[in-house]
This record gives sequence, structure tokens and C-alpha cells, in this order.
Amino acid sequence: MQKDPPKAITLRQVAARAGVSAATASLVLNGKGEISEATRLRVLESIEHFNYMPRRARPRDESATTIRFLKIARHGHTVNRDHNHFIADYIDGMSHEATRRGYSLQVVSLDAAEIPDIAASLRDGGLRGAVILGTELSQAEVRQIAALPRPMVFIDTYHPFLNLNFVDMDNDQAVHSAVEHLAGCGFTRIGMVGSDAQVTNFALRRRAFSQAMQSLGLHEDPDAILSVDSTLEGAHRDSLQQLSGRSQIAQAYFCANDIIAHGFIRALRETGHDVPGDVSVVGFDNLPMSAMTQPALTSINVPKRRIGTMAIRLLDDLLQARKPQPASKVLITGELIVRDSTRPAHPPEANPRG
Repeated sequence: MQKDPPKAITLRQVAARAGVSAATASLVLNGKGEISEATRLRVLESIEHFNYMPRRARPRDESATTIRFLKIARHGHTVNRDHNHFIADYIDGMSHEATRRGYSLQVVSLDAAEIPDIAASLRDGGLRGAVILGTELSQAEVRQIAALPRPMVFIDTYHPFLNLNFVDMDNDQAVHSAVEHLAGCGFTRIGMVGSDAQVTNFALRRRAFSQAMQSLGLHEDPDAILSVDSTLEGAHRDSLQQLSGRSQIAQAYFCANDIIAHGFIRALRETGHDVPGDVSVVGFDNLPMSAMTQPALTSINVPKRRIGTMAIRLLDDLLQARKPQPASKVLITGELIVRDSTRPAHPPEANPRG
């Protein structure tokens, strides 16, 4: 007996899973209304869970307008629950721009994905093009995926010598602004907490840190460079191990992302160091939690929705072109958000009472 085809997911199902009304879910889909970050994130995660595509965006000939976002996690050290909102912002920007340009955006999550799994998703005959989350992809893996005959744009990674299309944050500018802020606070002994996790942006930020220190005339002390796991618990564990027993640490640290910064701050406290009283700390990503911790974390804000929007614009250019186009590499500028985890090295003394 032939089975009936599965019914299409409805907006009400998406809304029910997110715990909101269908009207609220619709506002999130269309980028309208005053919706809280937490609510918007729940709706976007529900959309991803169901691979939901709005009915009005479903054309009669879907193969003519379908593009796909591949959320790829190779090892899960950065593409995980701690960064779900980060990915949701990418999807938000892509979804709005895709709808505006008449495309249907599909979101496909590939966890612990191998290259054949990724290739199979890209060989789908009904697909026009794809945006690839390259956070946890090595340069060799990017090459392998790009060899498939499908227009594609990689986001959240950047390889300057590959003749491919990338949209990423400008790590050089962002890290320089972080180090410059710490130098402006009067610190001369500035360290970095990075990670050996296979994430290209981490390597780019490590290089950018050295360049920033050199351009600002600061000495880079190898003993002030730490490398930790990129998960919250792993960063805390490794930071605690490396800080324990040290007689001296740097006055301030730049951390490769906010998750590492939160784990590092926890380890600093457990080894008797106050933040920012003894040590100032700067993160990268400006996660929502960073504004709510004690102390609130100074961090680099990444314009994630703009990166998602730019990826769709670039992909659309490739799809509309009548002949092969030269590769484009787009870097989006970030912004330093100063909060309570940094303060001047020598705060001015209070004025004596007259």
C-alpha cells in the first residue's frame, strides 16, 4: 500500500515548538515588530529544526529558486549550543535577503559531517546554489567542497589564497581595536588566550594579535600567550591548569571568543585574581550572555546579520551572471563594545573633599 506523502510543516507547528503565537513567528520570519532576542532565537531554532520554508516563498518551480544554507559541524568545538544564537543571526540575515530576492532558503544541519555527506547535500538536483558555514572546515576541506559544480559562498571563514567566495568578519581590524583599547587603558603587558581548535578564525585572530602588538609598539611575551579548549568547560579547565602556580600573569588579556573569555575569567577568579581589579579581559563575538555576566564582558560585536545578508547578495550575483565571475572576498568590520571587564590600569584617585 502506497504511503501518503508527508504533510508540509506549517507556521503554527513552528510557533508551537517555539512557544509563541503564529503571529509572533510570522513577525520574526519577516524581520518586523519589536521581538526580544530570546524569542527571536527560539523561533529561528524552530525554523531550523523543521527546515521550514514559508508557503508564500514556495514557487511552482522550486528548483529555479531554492538555495541552501549548510550549517556544518565537523568537531563541534565552536558550532554548538553555545553559539546557536550566533548561527541564528546568520540565518536571520540570509532569510530576509533571500525572500526579498525571490529565493526559497533551506537550512540543513550536518553534525559530525564528513565530506561525502556535505557533497551529497550539494548534489541535490533541485538546488541552485548554497551558502556554506565554514567555521570548522579546514582549508583542504573548503577546497574539496568548492570543487563541486555548484555556485557557493563560504561564511565565517576566510582563506586569502583560495580563489573562492568568502564573507567573514575583519579579524585584523577587530583584534587591533581590542588591543588598542587595552593599550589605551595604560596596559603594557597584554596577553592572549587562544585555542588550537581547528578553526580558521582563531588562527587569523592569533596572527592579528601579533600584528597589533607590533604596530602599537608593544612587546609580545610568549609566557602571556595561552592556548585552551574552545568549549566553556574546556576553556575553564585548561585556563585553571595554566594559571595555577604562576607567580605573574599579564595585566590584560584578549580572548579569541567570548566562550573562551568566560571560562578564562572563571579560572582567574579561582586562582585569586579579580576582574577587572587585577586583570582586564576582552572577548570576541559579543554573545548575549556577555552583557549579563558579572562583570559584563568587553567584546567585539560581529555584524552577523549583515554577513548573512551579504552572502545571499553575493550568491545572487553568481546565479544571475551570464558568464563566470571572479571570486569575491568580503570582510565585514566589527565594533568594540566596552563594558565592565576592562578598566584603566591606574584609575584616577577620587578628588579630596574641600
